[in-house]
Amino acid sequence: MMRKIFILLFCILSFNANALEKKTTFTKDLFDKAQSDGKVVVVSSWIKYCSSCASQMKVLDKAKNDFKNIEYLKFEVTNREIADFLKVKYQTTLLIFKNNKEVYRSIGETSREEIYKAIKSSI
Repeated sequence: MMRKIFILLFCILSFNANALEKKTTFTKDLFDKAQSDGKVVVVSSWIKYCSSCASQMKVLDKAKNDFKNIEYLKFEVTNREIADFLKVKYQTTLLIFKNNKEVYRSIGETSREEIYKAIKSSI
Protein backbone atom coordinates (compact mmCIF):
# COMPACT_ATOMS: atom_id res chain seq x y z
CA MET A 1 0.00 0.00 0.00
CA MET A 2 2.78 2.45 0.91
CA ARG A 3 4.53 1.67 -2.35
CA LYS A 4 1.41 2.61 -4.33
CA ILE A 5 1.07 5.87 -2.39
CA PHE A 6 4.73 6.67 -3.00
CA ILE A 7 4.39 5.99 -6.74
CA LEU A 8 1.25 8.11 -6.91
CA LEU A 9 2.95 11.01 -5.09
CA PHE A 10 5.99 10.73 -7.33
CA CYS A 11 3.81 10.88 -10.46
CA ILE A 12 1.85 13.87 -9.17
CA LEU A 13 4.98 15.78 -8.20
CA SER A 14 6.69 14.96 -11.49
CA PHE A 15 3.68 16.09 -13.47
CA ASN A 16 3.36 19.33 -11.51
CA ALA A 17 7.07 20.10 -11.88
CA ASN A 18 6.92 19.68 -15.64
CA ALA A 19 3.71 21.68 -15.88
CA LEU A 20 5.30 24.57 -14.01
CA GLU A 21 8.57 24.44 -15.88
CA LYS A 22 7.20 24.55 -19.39
CA LYS A 23 5.35 27.81 -19.41
CA THR A 24 6.13 30.94 -21.40
CA THR A 25 7.12 33.77 -19.06
CA PHE A 26 8.80 35.98 -21.69
CA THR A 27 7.12 39.23 -22.65
CA LYS A 28 8.79 42.15 -24.39
CA ASP A 29 7.67 44.42 -21.53
CA LEU A 30 9.28 42.21 -18.84
CA PHE A 31 12.41 41.86 -20.97
CA ASP A 32 12.70 45.63 -21.53
CA LYS A 33 11.93 46.50 -17.89
CA ALA A 34 14.51 44.05 -16.53
CA GLN A 35 17.15 45.52 -18.81
CA SER A 36 16.25 49.12 -17.94
CA ASP A 37 16.46 48.13 -14.25
CA GLY A 38 20.05 47.00 -14.87
CA LYS A 39 19.35 43.29 -14.40
CA VAL A 40 21.08 40.50 -16.24
CA VAL A 41 18.40 38.71 -18.28
CA VAL A 42 18.57 34.96 -18.92
CA VAL A 43 16.22 33.67 -21.63
CA SER A 44 15.70 30.03 -22.56
CA SER A 45 13.61 28.42 -25.28
CA TRP A 46 11.78 25.12 -25.00
CA ILE A 47 9.37 22.89 -26.85
CA LYS A 48 6.96 20.25 -25.60
CA TYR A 49 8.46 16.78 -25.03
CA CYS A 50 12.06 18.03 -25.23
CA SER A 51 14.26 16.30 -22.67
CA SER A 52 17.24 18.63 -23.12
CA CYS A 53 14.88 21.60 -22.56
CA ALA A 54 13.70 20.06 -19.30
CA SER A 55 17.30 19.43 -18.22
CA GLN A 56 18.27 23.03 -18.97
CA MET A 57 15.20 24.34 -17.13
CA LYS A 58 16.10 22.33 -14.02
CA VAL A 59 19.54 23.95 -13.97
CA LEU A 60 18.02 27.41 -14.46
CA ASP A 61 15.43 26.81 -11.73
CA LYS A 62 18.30 26.04 -9.35
CA ALA A 63 20.24 29.07 -10.60
CA LYS A 64 17.31 31.32 -9.58
CA ASN A 65 18.16 30.51 -5.96
CA ASP A 66 21.91 30.87 -6.42
CA PHE A 67 22.09 34.14 -8.40
CA LYS A 68 20.13 37.25 -7.41
CA ASN A 69 19.16 40.33 -9.44
CA ILE A 70 18.73 38.23 -12.57
CA GLU A 71 15.53 38.01 -14.56
CA TYR A 72 14.83 34.49 -15.87
CA LEU A 73 12.45 34.29 -18.82
CA LYS A 74 11.47 31.37 -21.01
CA PHE A 75 9.35 30.81 -24.08
CA GLU A 76 8.12 28.06 -26.36
CA VAL A 77 10.23 28.21 -29.50
CA THR A 78 7.13 27.74 -31.68
CA ASN A 79 6.08 31.27 -30.66
CA ARG A 80 7.43 32.87 -33.83
CA GLU A 81 7.00 36.45 -32.60
CA ILE A 82 9.34 35.93 -29.63
CA ALA A 83 11.67 33.57 -31.53
CA ASP A 84 12.07 36.06 -34.38
CA PHE A 85 12.59 38.97 -31.96
CA LEU A 86 15.42 37.05 -30.24
CA LYS A 87 16.66 35.39 -33.47
CA VAL A 88 16.17 31.92 -31.96
CA LYS A 89 15.62 28.97 -34.27
CA TYR A 90 16.06 25.99 -31.94
CA GLN A 91 14.75 24.74 -28.63
CA THR A 92 17.17 24.63 -25.69
CA THR A 93 18.68 27.92 -26.79
CA LEU A 94 20.05 29.90 -23.88
CA LEU A 95 20.62 33.64 -24.11
CA ILE A 96 22.08 36.06 -21.58
CA PHE A 97 21.72 39.82 -21.89
CA LYS A 98 23.60 42.48 -19.95
CA ASN A 99 23.53 46.25 -20.46
CA ASN A 100 21.01 45.81 -23.28
CA LYS A 101 23.37 43.54 -25.24
CA GLU A 102 23.44 39.81 -25.83
CA VAL A 103 26.58 38.53 -24.10
CA TYR A 104 26.03 34.77 -24.35
CA ARG A 105 24.24 32.29 -26.61
CA SER A 106 24.28 28.50 -26.65
CA ILE A 107 22.18 25.77 -28.20
CA GLY A 108 21.59 22.53 -26.34
CA GLU A 109 23.67 23.37 -23.27
CA THR A 110 22.45 21.40 -20.25
CA SER A 111 25.62 21.22 -18.16
CA ARG A 112 25.18 22.92 -14.79
CA GLU A 113 28.87 23.86 -14.77
CA GLU A 114 28.74 25.54 -18.19
CA ILE A 115 25.46 27.35 -17.54
CA TYR A 116 26.66 28.62 -14.15
CA LYS A 117 29.97 29.70 -15.70
CA ALA A 118 28.07 31.71 -18.34
CA ILE A 119 25.85 33.35 -15.73
CA LYS A 120 28.81 34.16 -13.44
CA SER A 121 30.71 35.76 -16.33
CA SER A 122 27.69 37.99 -17.00
CA ILE A 123 27.23 39.43 -13.51
